[in-house]
Parts: sequence; structure tokens; C-alpha cells
Amino acid sequence: MSSIYDFKVRDIKGQETELSTLRGKVLLIVNTASRCGYTPQYQGLEQLYQQYREQGLVVLGFPCNQFGKQEPGSSEEIQQFCELSFGVSFPLYAKVEVNGPNTSPLFAYLKNEARGILGTRKIKWNFTKFLVGCDGNVMKRFAPRDRPERLVPYIEDALSSKVPH
Repeated sequence: MSSIYDFKVRDIKGQETELSTLRGKVLLIVNTASRCGYTPQYQGLEQLYQQYREQGLVVLGFPCNQFGKQEPGSSEEIQQFCELSFGVSFPLYAKVEVNGPNTSPLFAYLKNEARGILGTRKIKWNFTKFLVGCDGNVMKRFAPRDRPERLVPYIEDALSSKVPH
């Protein structure tokens, strides 16, 4: 795969969706979990989505149960938790693996395009964030500890480089 738009993923309801439908948008792709110390970041991610979605930002949440088994629920339970606890309205997707032999092809691509500290590809924990520009190129990787509000200048920069349709 040579572009973010080449990937197909399953949404939280199990429906296959093509990322090409998001062409021209700025994407913030996050591996999430409901029982993590970083789970309150859902609120900040939703705030970013609300603040910038009209300008072209889409937050994409991919639940992951690989870190401390912090996302054990079913898709329905995850969606309900996110909506009721944090008012999440941004798109949620089916649970994925982000490391190891069953790594989601999307996350393999993201990790290759934006490596972590010391060039590592491995994702260290839930709430690792990848910012993708409107041209489909991965711009930056953010650590789990990076709160959503810290991403504002990067998101604004990505949105300012958007080409009008």
C-alpha cells in the first residue's frame, strides 16, 4: 500500500469502509482503550473534532486490547461507553492490533511512515496518535502522553495547508 487512501477498515458496526472516502481531510488516527489511564483523552479528542471538523478534521478511533487488556469489551460496549462517558461522535472502528504478527495493515503503514523515539516502529501504549495531512501523507506521530490540546498547532498547520475543492 502506498497511500493512506488505499486502506479498507471495518467500522465499529463491522461495515467495511474505504479511507479513500476521507480524501482531502486532515486525519487524526488514534489507538484507543476504555480502561486506560489515558482514557480521559477521549474528551479532548472529541473537543478537537468538534472544534475543527467543519474545517476538515476527522478523528478516527481504533480500539485496541493489546496493552494491559484495557479494551476487553465488544464493539457495542465500546461504542456505548464512548458515547455515554465522553460524548464521542467521531468515527470509531473495529478493534485492531497495532503490534505483532496480527498488526492491522493500516497501523503497520502508519508506524512505518512515522516512527517513534529512536526510530522504533512499535507502538508503546494506547492513545498513540498519527496526524495525516489532507494530501494523505503521515505528518507526525504523537506519544500517548501527548494530550489532544497539545496537537492544536499541528492540526491548525495541517488544516491551513488544505487545498480548497
